[in-house]
Amino acid sequence: MDFAQIRAALALRPPERVIDVVRSRAAVAILLREGTDGLEALFIRRAEHPRDPWSGQVAFPGGRWEPGDRDLEATARRETLEEIGLDLGAVAEPLGSLDEVRAMARLRPMDLSITPFVFRLRQASPTTLSPEVTSLHWLPLRALLDPAAASTTEYVHEATTLRFPSLDVGGLVIWGLTYRMFTGLAERLRAASAHADQAAP
Repeated sequence: MDFAQIRAALALRPPERVIDVVRSRAAVAILLREGTDGLEALFIRRAEHPRDPWSGQVAFPGGRWEPGDRDLEATARRETLEEIGLDLGAVAEPLGSLDEVRAMARLRPMDLSITPFVFRLRQASPTTLSPEVTSLHWLPLRALLDPAAASTTEYVHEATTLRFPSLDVGGLVIWGLTYRMFTGLAERLRAASAHADQAAP
């Protein structure tokens, strides 16, 4: 897997947008870099906070659009700078966006949609975690896409234990909204690979 394949996957079709009218929109950054074992993707762990519906979960850096943001890509850039201290305008290049998703929290749809934007990190850069973030993790894309990473996460809601699909890479569990957004990237990559195979002589 290389960046040419990532670009081809993102260019395969226009990203879908949420049709329903929502009160708020947000954006996240899926940041990729060249690692020792191929491409790696950046994840954060959100700090524990009683008012955060995704408290303590593994996520991508991002947040809600604010009036000063030119567009949602600008939102992803601003939030990444605020949360982990990376200035994407200086150290990364945009590769494209994925399908917008309707946010869910505690099994209820929220009046919020989220657009993931994919970036390539061009150079190593120090990070500074805000109080909203407890840790930062670079995970090999190969491991995330490996069927062996597929897992199930239990979530207790109103005394009922529910099970959701997830990814488990080295004990870091990715589920919920972040799982849905990463799955969107994985589906694009598989579709691009199949398209390339069909086009090969």
